[in-house]
Parts: sequence; C-alpha cells; structure tokens
Amino acid sequence: MAASEAPAFPPVLPDRHPDAPKGADLDKCVHCGLCLNACPTYRELGLEMDSPRGRIYQMVQVATGLAGITPSYAGHLDLCLACRGCESACPSGVPYGRLIEAARAEIEARAARPWHVEMLRRFVFGRLLVSRGWLKAAGALLYLYQASGLQSLARGSGLLKLAGRLGRIERLAPEAEVPFFFSQIGRVFPAKGEKRKRVAFLSGCLANVTSARLNEATIRVLQENGCEVAVPEGQTCCGALHVHSGLKEMARELARRNIRAFLREEFDAVVTNAAGCGSALKEYHELLENDPEFRKKAQLFVSKVRDITEFLDEIGIRPPENPLPAVVTYQDSCHLAHGQKIRQAPRNLIAAIPGVEFRELPQADLCCGSAGVYNIVHDELAAQILEKKMALVNGVGAGVVATANVGCVIQLKAGVAQHGKGQRVLHVVELLDEAYRRRGSWPPASPPPSLS
Repeated sequence: MAASEAPAFPPVLPDRHPDAPKGADLDKCVHCGLCLNACPTYRELGLEMDSPRGRIYQMVQVATGLAGITPSYAGHLDLCLACRGCESACPSGVPYGRLIEAARAEIEARAARPWHVEMLRRFVFGRLLVSRGWLKAAGALLYLYQASGLQSLARGSGLLKLAGRLGRIERLAPEAEVPFFFSQIGRVFPAKGEKRKRVAFLSGCLANVTSARLNEATIRVLQENGCEVAVPEGQTCCGALHVHSGLKEMARELARRNIRAFLREEFDAVVTNAAGCGSALKEYHELLENDPEFRKKAQLFVSKVRDITEFLDEIGIRPPENPLPAVVTYQDSCHLAHGQKIRQAPRNLIAAIPGVEFRELPQADLCCGSAGVYNIVHDELAAQILEKKMALVNGVGAGVVATANVGCVIQLKAGVAQHGKGQRVLHVVELLDEAYRRRGSWPPASPPPSLS
C-alpha cells in the first residue's frame, strides 16, 4: 500500500485503556511498507496482517472503533516477535516497540483466557520470574533432570518425539549452571589495578540459574578494565518479559524495586549483559511517566543504564595480551541493534581481541527466533526462523558465534545442536573473558575460575 493510498480513519476514541496505543504514535505510520522485509513473521508467512504495517492498521481500527478486540486481532499481535527490526527500517520513526507493547497491554486488560492459561501466566510472571526461592527450586529441578541422566535418556530414547510440542520445547532447555549466581548478589568486587569506574551490575532473573557463568565472566571483564563492581541487594527481574506480554502494572512495580535498589548508592553506570533487559531498563522513564514519585528517579536511572558492550566500548578496554586463534561471527541481538541502536560496540570489542578473524554474518540483525518466551509459545514458527538463521551461520564458516543477549545464546545453542556444525556460541563478554584468561590451548579445557 503506497503512502498516498493510506486510508483515512476517524479520530482515536477518548475512553480507551490508559496503556492503549497512543494516536500520535499510530499517526506516524504512512503505510509505505518498507518495514515488511525486516519483519521475520512476514518473511515466513507472507501475510499482510502479520507484518508491522498490517498490525498497525489493525491497531488503528481498534483505536478508532472500526473494529473490536477479537481473537483474530489478539492472535496477529501475539505472533509478533517484538524484535523491532521494523523500527530500523522505518523512515518515519514509528515507535513500533512501544505500539506493540501498548496494544498487548490493552488486550491483556480486556481479553479473557482459559483458566489454566491464566493460572500458568500468573505463576510464571507473578511468582517464578520475581522470586529467588522459586527460581532456585526450578533451577534445582532442571539440574537434577540434566545431571541424573534423565535428559540424555529422554532425548536418546525417542520419547521426546512422542511428546509433541513439549518435546520440541525441551530441546530449547538451557543448562542449569551450578552454583547459581544468587550467592553473589549483595557483594562488591574490587577493580584490578587503578580504579576507573564504579558500576552496578544487574544479574537478571533466569540468568542467575542458566547464565551464572556469563554473569561471573561479566564481572571479571569489568574488573580487568578497572571497574569496581557492585551487585546490589534488592534488585529483581527487569520486567521486560512482563511488558512484552502486556503486563505493564507488574512491570511498573518491578521497575520501582530496581530503581530503589540501584539508586541507593552512587554508581557511574548500571550495567547489564542482556540486551533485552537493557532495552526495558532504558525505557523505565516511559513506563513510569505518570508516576509522580518515580518519574524523575526513573529518568536518572535510565541515564546510567549501559549494555556491557556499550559501556566497555565507551571507556575503552585493555586489549587482551595473548592471541586467541578463532574465526568469529556475530549475531546482532534485536533489542541491542534495533531497540538500543547499538551495533558497532560489540564488533569493536571482538576486533580488539588479538588473533581473532572476524567474518560478518549476512542478515546479522534479523531475529534468531528467541524473542523472550516466543520460542516456547510459538515454537514451530521460531524453529523455522532459527533454521534459516543457522543456514547463514553455517555458510560463514566461523567456529564461534558471538552475540550479546542471554536469550539469543540459548536459542543459538539449540540451533547449533539441531542444524549446526559444532560451533561454539558465546556472549561477546565470554569471548573477552576467555581472551583475558588465555594461557595455554584454546578452547580452554577447564572451566573458568569461580569469583573470589
């Protein structure tokens, strides 16, 4: 649909849900269609209603009263990965990420779900992700399943194939990394050499269980670069998954808890190693714009938030001394490239490692299919997207696939297991950490040292 053919709609209805898409944001879309090829669901399905332009068209119809919130409308919006690739492609500056989150919040407020689905959502979002106790319990169960040999038995016996969707999802299960990172929360780690910065580190929620070694590597790399690192007590889940799922009130309470925890002391930066978390943290001022107590606090907090790759690139890293002989490619995290507009910093860090041969990945900023819980909720479509991504990865011929988000790491590891050629999948910071610690052969035969 050409811009000149864009339909005329009546004004947005005044009595809408307070979190519904705003008319000013909807009006920015001129329906030019330049976003279509940047949309993973449109590339896979070829349906206008499953493109950014088509979804915005539907939002406008609901906003103006020309259509209601129907199961069809909810389904098309739920199928969106919220990767925000369309934002990078859009010449009009349409804030699509804000629109899809607002539309889902309105749907959440008005739509009714089956009781068992509602109960599951309440447990996952209201209990599991925000409770250390529940996360530890879930992590312990996952560890027992993996360490006892049950996982190997289930995968080797073919039982998972008989389990249908549950079996497909099990293939995505990350490793439970013991000891979990929870024991490090509340600690302060000294800088190595002259102290350049004092930073606070957000450890995440599930990452404390499934990315504990990444969190430790992040602290070691910050220490190597002259940073004193505090892991503040009182921090919690960033709320990204809640916002993406339309649960904005829950996300607001999590934002308040994190702001209290991180503004209790003075830090040069609040650092995260998860691009999805970083995008949510950097948008706390929008989330709390109508909160008189936290509006200014949120603005101050946002001004300090940095992705780990962004922060290290800003302060300039101490290059590793020993060469690391590896061929590396890089998969952009959607919320880093499209949400935070950070593309060069991770590549700069990789380039700073001596001995590395970097090979650019074709369509590196096209989503890998992880997208929070998308690869669980829409596993078949996510698997199609991942398979195409792995074909590009295999074509590059790199032995290491680096990325900058914990969800992407998990998804790409599953992709290597199913379609890859034995590549290692590492967060950029893990690659840096291995380079700093390198003394003998590479890849390292022994696990990294625990934090002291």
